[in-house]
Amino acid sequence: MPHPPSTNSTRRAPFMCTVCLLVCAMALSAATVALAQESETPAAGPAPEPAPAPAALAAPAGSASTAGAPAVPPREAGKLKPDDQVRWLRQAAQSGLLEKLDDAELTALFQSLDPLTVPRYVKDGPSGYPSYEFTMIRQERIRGVWPDKPDHMLVRVTRDPIRLYAKWLPDGAHAGQEIIYDETRRSDEMYGHLGGFLNIMPVWASLNGALARTQSNHEVRDLGTEYIAKQFLSEGEKYAQAGVTRPTRIEVKTLDGVRVVAFTYETSVGMPTFYAKKETLGLDLRHPYFRTIESYDNDGRIFERIVFQTITPKTFDDETFDPKNPAYRF
Repeated sequence: MPHPPSTNSTRRAPFMCTVCLLVCAMALSAATVALAQESETPAAGPAPEPAPAPAALAAPAGSASTAGAPAVPPREAGKLKPDDQVRWLRQAAQSGLLEKLDDAELTALFQSLDPLTVPRYVKDGPSGYPSYEFTMIRQERIRGVWPDKPDHMLVRVTRDPIRLYAKWLPDGAHAGQEIIYDETRRSDEMYGHLGGFLNIMPVWASLNGALARTQSNHEVRDLGTEYIAKQFLSEGEKYAQAGVTRPTRIEVKTLDGVRVVAFTYETSVGMPTFYAKKETLGLDLRHPYFRTIESYDNDGRIFERIVFQTITPKTFDDETFDPKNPAYRF
């Protein structure tokens, strides 16, 4: 029975390492020439830089705002058949009913549902959008060290093909960094630069090389809500086999301004059989994906914390993923 996401330990995300970047500086000239040959899209003027709101979430047109509230009240939803519970939950989310409930009502509601209702709701999706922009807060324990200051990132992404632009915002760690990944150009490399005075030194770097492991355990192609939902479903069988068929705890939490229903799962086995000894995932109150995740190791130390602050469906032109975009600092 699918339950919580135990994210794969092989996840990797690309980020810049100062020492390695200086070593790579000798290759800058060749890399820049190669990029110029591949980037043929002319700059069409500065793209506006969005100001990240603390917790706003844009809903696709015609979804959450137009659905009617379910006829069955929340206190009776747990008595419905499992299939009807999934439909009820989707309608309650899209109509805005869930976010209107107080903390006690939300907790009681999700405690009353069948153990498979939330996994089926997430599986039915959508767990993301074909093209969207999001801001996120991210902290990870790298080589045993927990960062004092989290990264605050702006990410623009399309899924088919996978193309991604990410920028580290001024109020977070590694401010000023930028990366671009375009699988139609170089499927195994990304292009990026550090912040500060080193932003004049963009280089190509392998997705799985040394540079890609210096600030994160994730891979750039996994950035977004889809990956967490996928792991939630794919790792569920291991939890069921370990006898974990229900969350250890259900509560309502607000992290960095984002209010979610949080499901905590904990196993006696822990790592490395599972991605984390304990994991808490926060379900969005309007959409079937997770907005927050907190992961803890066998010693009870947090080693990962992610909050999707804003999620906005958008369409992007080719310039969005072109380092020559005048709004970027490559």
